Amino acid sequence: MEKLQAFLAGERLDDVAIYIDEGLVGDDHNLGNMGTTVDTGIVLVVPGEAGRNAFAQATGIGAMEFAKEAMDRDGEIESTLAGGTCPDGEADHDIEFVLSFAEAKNEEVGGLYAEGDVIHAYAHCSCGVNFSHKWLAGSRKQPEQTDNE
Repeated sequence: MEKLQAFLAGERLDDVAIYIDEGLVGDDHNLGNMGTTVDTGIVLVVPGEAGRNAFAQATGIGAMEFAKEAMDRDGEIESTLAGGTCPDGEADHDIEFVLSFAEAKNEEVGGLYAEGDVIHAYAHCSCGVNFSHKWLAGSRKQPEQTDNE
């Protein structure tokens, strides 16, 4: 199974997924060889610590710092992690990057976490708004793009 599909199904709990808009990476990069190319950019699935470090290098923001800030606001992030809808509106709003990780099922916590593995996604919009979205792993439509590794 491809990396991104496995991640979204909750089968790569130790990994981090990162979406970067094509406008941020430019034309002269080789990230397409390392991840899943989507219409608007690229999604990388990287082992945990290396993924958090790559996110910080690419965005200038620490991964956990960003997640803590974004979790205060709910929004809609695409099931492919390749964009979403800014809670401040749709016109002139582009998702520049997304950070995502999966959390294992935890019956003691209850709620969504008792039902299965949970995907946490945090997005940054071009207007400066950060927001989050979480869902049960495997519960949303899976991407059809292929890994280019």
